[in-house]
Amino acid sequence: MIIRGVELQHVCGVSSRFPETELPEIAFAGRSNVGKSSLINALLNRKSLARTSAKPGKTQTINYYHVLGDTELFLVDLPGYGYTTAAVEIRQQWGKMIERYLRQSIDLRAVLLLLDIRHAPSANDRQMYDWICAQGFTPLLVATKQDKIGRNQIAKQLRLIRQTLKTEPGTEIIPFSSLSKAGRDELWEKLEEIGNRPRRTRLL
Repeated sequence: MIIRGVELQHVCGVSSRFPETELPEIAFAGRSNVGKSSLINALLNRKSLARTSAKPGKTQTINYYHVLGDTELFLVDLPGYGYTTAAVEIRQQWGKMIERYLRQSIDLRAVLLLLDIRHAPSANDRQMYDWICAQGFTPLLVATKQDKIGRNQIAKQLRLIRQTLKTEPGTEIIPFSSLSKAGRDELWEKLEEIGNRPRRTRLL
């Protein structure tokens, strides 16, 4: 993927109306501190377009990154879930906002679910996986922080992820490192393929 330009074009809060971009949208979901912002920056060859932080819960809005390249599309960064320090009411608002986006966006082509390769998926991860599937999507799984484990551990950890989520046979998981950029080309190849999928029928 040759990227000619990137712009943070829309930022939506809990009461915002989601834009109809008329371009393919690919959403990124994952626990707080799983490395979503770092992955997006690595994909886009930017250092700080998506704001990163050692403190979980940095992304509290839905952010639309307009990507101009071989394929024109939007990468949509969803708020991280599982951020237990936030007030219950705030977490509920984030959850409803994510649910509303996944149900309503007719430009949404796919949802990437990011998982920390070092650990078995959490109860929140399993809930999100099942919920994404219930919305008619087959999540593309991305195992982040690959550089934190040895190469001989990768296959074992991917099996653990599949077993914990009870994925269908042949479910694809792409190991990824925001530091080394391992998995970047493979992931972009998949995103470009997804970008050519047709629009969804509007959901109520």
